[in-house]
Amino acid sequence: MDMKSRNYLLLNRQALEKDIKTSYIMDHMIADQVLTLQEEEKVRQQNTQKERAAMLINIILTKDNNSYRSFYNALLHEGYRDLAALLQDGIPVFSAGNEKSSVDGMTSYVKTVLCEGGVPQRPVVFVTRPKLVDAIKQKLCCLGSDPGWVTVYGMAGCGKTVLTAEALRDHQLLQDYFPGGVHWISVGKQDKAGLLIKLQNLCSRLDHDGTLSQRPPLNIEEAKDRLRLLMLRRYPRSLLVLDDIWDSWVLKAFDNQCQILITSRDRSVTDAVAGNKYEIHVESGLAHEKGLEVLSLFVNKKITELPEQADCIVRECKGSPLVISLIGALLRDFPGRWEYYLKQLQNKQFKRIRKSSSYDYEALDEAMSISVEQLNENIKDYYKDLSILPKDVKVPTKVLCILWDMETEEVEDILQEFVNKSLLFCDRNGKSFHYYLHDLQLDFLTEKNRNQLQELHKNIVNQYKKYYKLNMPIPSQEDCMYWYNFLAYHMAGANMQKELCDLMFSLDWIKAKTELVGPAHLIHEYVEYSSVLDQKNSIVRENFQEFLSLNGHLLGRQPFPDVIQLGLCQLETSEVYQQAKLLAQQEAGIFYLEWINKKSMKNLSRLVVRPHRDAVYHACFSQDRQRIASCGADKTLQVFKAESGERLLEIRAHDDEIFCCAFSADGALVATCSADKKVKIWNSRTGQCMRVYEEHTEQVNCCQFNNRTGQYLLATCSNDTFVKLWDLNRKYCRNTMFGHVNSVNHCKFSPNDEYVASCSTDGTVKLWEVRSANELKTIEIKDFFRTADEQPDDVEILVKCCSWSRNSATILVVAKNKLLLLDVKTSDLLKQVIVSHHSMIQYCDFCPGDELVAVALSHCSVELWNIKSLSKVADCRGHMSWIHCVTFSPDGSLFVTSSDDQTIRIWETNKVCKSSDAVLKSELDVVFHNDKVMILAIYNQQHLQLINGNNDSIIMQTEAQECPICCCCLSEDLKFAAFGQENGTIKVLQLSDGKVLKTLEAYRTSVQHCQFTSDCQTLISSAHDSVIQVWRWPLNEHMFLRGHKEAVKDFRLLENSKLLSWSFDGTVKVWSITTGKVEKDFTCHGDTVLSCAVSPDGSKFSSASADKTAKIWSFESSSVLHELNGHEACVRCCTFSSDNKLLATGDDKGEIRIWDTLTGGLLHYFSPVTVDEGEPTHGGWVTDLSFSPDSKMLVSSGGYLKWWNVTTGESLQTFYTNGTNLKSIHVSPNFDIYVTVDNLGILYVLQKM
Repeated sequence: MDMKSRNYLLLNRQALEKDIKTSYIMDHMIADQVLTLQEEEKVRQQNTQKERAAMLINIILTKDNNSYRSFYNALLHEGYRDLAALLQDGIPVFSAGNEKSSVDGMTSYVKTVLCEGGVPQRPVVFVTRPKLVDAIKQKLCCLGSDPGWVTVYGMAGCGKTVLTAEALRDHQLLQDYFPGGVHWISVGKQDKAGLLIKLQNLCSRLDHDGTLSQRPPLNIEEAKDRLRLLMLRRYPRSLLVLDDIWDSWVLKAFDNQCQILITSRDRSVTDAVAGNKYEIHVESGLAHEKGLEVLSLFVNKKITELPEQADCIVRECKGSPLVISLIGALLRDFPGRWEYYLKQLQNKQFKRIRKSSSYDYEALDEAMSISVEQLNENIKDYYKDLSILPKDVKVPTKVLCILWDMETEEVEDILQEFVNKSLLFCDRNGKSFHYYLHDLQLDFLTEKNRNQLQELHKNIVNQYKKYYKLNMPIPSQEDCMYWYNFLAYHMAGANMQKELCDLMFSLDWIKAKTELVGPAHLIHEYVEYSSVLDQKNSIVRENFQEFLSLNGHLLGRQPFPDVIQLGLCQLETSEVYQQAKLLAQQEAGIFYLEWINKKSMKNLSRLVVRPHRDAVYHACFSQDRQRIASCGADKTLQVFKAESGERLLEIRAHDDEIFCCAFSADGALVATCSADKKVKIWNSRTGQCMRVYEEHTEQVNCCQFNNRTGQYLLATCSNDTFVKLWDLNRKYCRNTMFGHVNSVNHCKFSPNDEYVASCSTDGTVKLWEVRSANELKTIEIKDFFRTADEQPDDVEILVKCCSWSRNSATILVVAKNKLLLLDVKTSDLLKQVIVSHHSMIQYCDFCPGDELVAVALSHCSVELWNIKSLSKVADCRGHMSWIHCVTFSPDGSLFVTSSDDQTIRIWETNKVCKSSDAVLKSELDVVFHNDKVMILAIYNQQHLQLINGNNDSIIMQTEAQECPICCCCLSEDLKFAAFGQENGTIKVLQLSDGKVLKTLEAYRTSVQHCQFTSDCQTLISSAHDSVIQVWRWPLNEHMFLRGHKEAVKDFRLLENSKLLSWSFDGTVKVWSITTGKVEKDFTCHGDTVLSCAVSPDGSKFSSASADKTAKIWSFESSSVLHELNGHEACVRCCTFSSDNKLLATGDDKGEIRIWDTLTGGLLHYFSPVTVDEGEPTHGGWVTDLSFSPDSKMLVSSGGYLKWWNVTTGESLQTFYTNGTNLKSIHVSPNFDIYVTVDNLGILYVLQKM
């Protein structure tokens, strides 16, 4: 054992003997084969714990370095971290001389492990630097078996990669510490799209047999999860090497509790991640003697035999290993040119590419130029071709085979010439080779060949077209990912406008690329290359960019939606629609749908993104409007481009839900606050955590920066009733403002930064002076809600949020469903708006122009109000669930919304203000008559509309009703319509002129359902009670059907003047509407009957219930034929096939089951395949079902519409509506036309193509 290690054991012997229990520690040492069973028995024979520990230490002192390492690791593993820390500095240095090595110092085991892991081979000329190599090994040993980070850092060209690879060529290190292998990935400077490609390649390499997944991950979060599983299950106790890390955010994708070694130029790159951390600094240059040694090896001479110019060359190269290697490679070929190359380095002037303290550009540029000039003439042009390669991208050999139209062996021979002369780097991954240029080399080439770059780009595009013709690369090909990520880059670089348009405006390309890498990179390309794409006009590019921007949240999920079907939902003038229709007509046997009434639809959103995997609570713009920050229930902070949605930053920021985030005025910082009671400050560019404040004692609800640059002030508020002010130059809170007596929900600086306003559940708004932190005034908001007979304490008002006018003179306050505009000086109420009677206001924001106010509502919409005229100017619908936040951009041209539906939408203010706010209720009636589709719909709750579904024309619209309309129905002859209202009134009107013929005040509660009999002379209705009314409206005669004990859920007319009804009381009844008597009474379920269906032959009916069962009943015997069990949630709907043989049932988990009506057996189960975000394929409940006439197809409604093959259970098509929660679907008799309404009030008339 080394003397140093022995001394550390003796020095800390007393502490070790006092604390350790030897039993488990010896188990580890026996497993490591450094302790024998006889020695273990010798220890066990001692009487006390201390004596056993002393004996074990005595035995270790007689052994070698391996026993010390094993003992150290055992201490770590068994939780004696404090004791292990005492021994850490005594860990013996590895000695390569003790190993049984092959000729080059490596065992066959090491060679195999490193080759399989993609570790770079030694350079052609290699000079060892044993101190640094041993230092890297020792830090790796310090990790023990715990997760952590070892950082090898230093400037570019200093040899970090070579030294790291050399440290791993150690049999004992690999066998003892990383038996699971080593996995090397060269990262480089990356954006999000580039990092995803790296992760996809790594996952593919690790999961080479496709056991875990048959496709590459579509986003970084999915890649991170897959990598975690691979490292945990397939490669435990392995080392992941991340070579050339530039940005700390990249490490988040690999932060999976494993052991990681990174090389980087930035020492602080691991500050943003947790875990044990160790560092090794690599000097920027070789020692002078080492530089001479490199030259001597290249020219195959002893150092003493080198000419005197060698000293000068090493000095001119400033010790850079990279530059010395370049010159050495030249001297190997031309050994008589020492003076010539020295003069070139000393005298020749090269144009500086750029200046940076991180690089020794001058020496490198000069050496590069000399090296390139000395290439053989027959391969110089091949090197020039590399000028247009993307930075930090490893290019598969096949790409260059296509570029040069050569066989693989020929290309590899040429590239090996470049590698030998240190002009190119090679990374071997199994059998394949990937080549890349150092970014300095690429910068040099780009500048040198600047005037030829366009032609070089054009050449690679033409070679691609020649090779692939009209086909596209497939994922199994090694060059596939390169073309999908960089073909458009080359076309744009070549200014090949036609080719780029053909590519970017192709739905086939969009489908192929988004399936592999998701939509964000494509949207980025539309923005990046718009100048080339728009050379003729911008309309087509805008069509495709809008299509991806508004559907990207669908295209980024699994199962992957049908791009052609999404394209068919675009307006008919759109190039996307025209191409989709053409492709749909060419696809034989595939089911597609036309949305035939979409002409009136306007896409008000500018961009829809889905950066989070749970509810999004807040989103806001940076001051320059270029970025958006968002946070939510998934505990992450996201920063992305406002133009394309491309993710710039993703931080696992807190340990619990994050409620708010805010940019500083200069955009440099982002603040977050959370249910974990913490407030954190982040660098908005790097993701580095700058400050953590932990002075609130309950969840922190809001954080807001001041508006001026130069001084960072932050206001926060919490459920602990306090508002706090923070000066970011201090570690602790500057001021705590006391006064609220309940949770504080929101706070905001006035635009002039003189005041902070706070809103509380105690029913007040308080204004505070920023300078003194004193309370300026309290405004009792609950006073504005109190009626004359209420006492002050009777009213409970939760003040949700507030927003200041631009001049700081007025403040807008939100409580319940009201907007209150208050005068700051007098506290007077200037104006108030009751925004909605049906939902609560979640958030509000003043547009910087002071006239418009945006209001986020709980019923999935955002409204814009003109606060001066008190009029609503826009109703923005698109979100599928509660909207938590709405904020304007600093110039007011855009606003952003965030929702429970996991999406963020960006809207253009002017665009939405010009749109219509028409909304239909989901209750409608449809009659399919002589190839016409006639729809009766409730418009804005006040009107009844008769719509021709074939051409979307409005045939009739009634005058506004004073009371909201709840339900409606059409007569079969299309002469009459009826509707029920919230006040219990029912009206019958004449469709020809909209005239009301009869009115009946039928109920005291809102009418839920109404339906004409086939002769149109009788109207059946039900309300929120247990009574059904039969109204012979021409005679104004009505009778009551009483018998249900709870409210009627719905009813259905049967033949022979019979009526089937079902109720919350669990019963189903058959009535005679002539006599009003119950003819049959079925006690069906112990819970609510949610749906009933009657077989086409009229012999039986089915019932579906909240008790998770369905049943089939015989009308004749009044008995149950079959009880259908198996659903795991409420069975919400059921329907029979037209041949009476099948029954379909759907439940609230999104599951559909097909049953044999004869036997009651389960025939098919349509599994709700779960997408990667955790959402079932049906988007929630199955609400309605309908068979095709031949019983071979089934259509279902729920979160959207789906068509199924009944025989195979295969999903034939999915139609994604703009909204969700489709309550029903009306299907034409020939199964060609489908009508429904979503929760946004959008009508869909779909026709099978």
